[in-house]
Formats: sequence, structure tokens, C-alpha cells
Amino acid sequence: SGAVADRMKFSAWVIIVPIWTLLVYTPVTYWVYNGWHHSMGAIDFAGGTAVHINAGAAALAVALVLGKRLGWPKNPMKPHNLTLVMLGAGLLWFGWFGFNAGSALAADNTAAVVFVNTIAATCAAALAWLLVEKLRDGHATSLGAASGIVAGLVAITPACSSVSPIGALLVGSAAGVACALFVPLKFKLGYDDSLDVGGVHLIGGLVG
Repeated sequence: SGAVADRMKFSAWVIIVPIWTLLVYTPVTYWVYNGWHHSMGAIDFAGGTAVHINAGAAALAVALVLGKRLGWPKNPMKPHNLTLVMLGAGLLWFGWFGFNAGSALAADNTAAVVFVNTIAATCAAALAWLLVEKLRDGHATSLGAASGIVAGLVAITPACSSVSPIGALLVGSAAGVACALFVPLKFKLGYDDSLDVGGVHLIGGLVG
């Protein structure tokens, strides 16, 4: 939904969602937890492949099919209310603890490690994104911090039970840098991803 914001009718979205869920999300989720992906030894603790890589790829596909918003890229169409952006990032981060740590299905050592790793990776990703902005653009931004937070959350999701907190810092840092470098490519490549779903969820998921 984020990739096609501002240019898809709700009625079309209502049709696409159940079709995508049945034909794409369901088989990919099966592959990850019971099928060939699982049998190859791949680890996806809380849905990095099933959710983020999967949805990020779908978002890019839908954005390419729909085409650009009127006026883009001449008008970059940045968020109009950074207060709401930061509030949303905070709420998302808070909820993600239930998403990641809750996947342990118990209040045990695994859940505790996952909880700490979720904090560590997200902080590292936000700082890494801000560093890339500072070096590339001369200044860091609140929007960059929010984007880095999401990149870190996405990247640590599959690996949150498999790495130490130091490993989580490395995963988050790698995701922050990779996503921050990939997002601006949409202007060079000419595809209109409204909320950078491909640049954050697809790339962040792949890093994770």
C-alpha cells in the first residue's frame, strides 16, 4: 500500500489484496516455514522473507505497473507533516517488539534476546542512515531517522533470534547504509515508490 499511495483507487486495492494474499503471500510463507526455503536451512524468525522481501518486491511490481504520480519526480512529494512521521515511527517501533519478541511464543530467554536485538539493530540503522545523509547531503534529517528506524526493524526481523546484540548492531548498521543508498535510486531509475517500500522493506529484508 505504501508504494502506491496517492494513485490507486480503494476499490482496486480491495480486489488486489485477497488475490495477492492467496496467490503470493500464502505460498511464500509456506516455502519459508515448511517448504524448500526452510529445508535449505534458511532462518526467518519473524517474517523477514515472508513479509518484508515478499511485500517489498510486490510493492515495486505494483508501482511499476501503475506508473508515476502526476508531477513526480519534478515535485519530490515529501511528507507534509514530519511530526506525524516521527509519531508513526515511534508507534511502529513499539509495536514491533510484539512482532519480533512475540514470535518466541513465550516469555523466555529467546524473547529477551530478540527484544534487545530489536532495540540494538534499530538504533544502529537509524544512526547509520543519518551518517549516510550527513556525508552525502551535508545534513541529517528527521525523515531519514524515521526511515532508518524502519530499515533496522525490517532487517533484524528474520535474524533476531540468531545473532548476539553485537551482531544486531552490525545487521542494523548494514541495513541503514544499504537502504539509505538504495532509496534515492528511484529518481535515477524512474520508478515512483511513494513511501520507499522497495528501498526499505525489500533491501532491508534482504540484508536481514
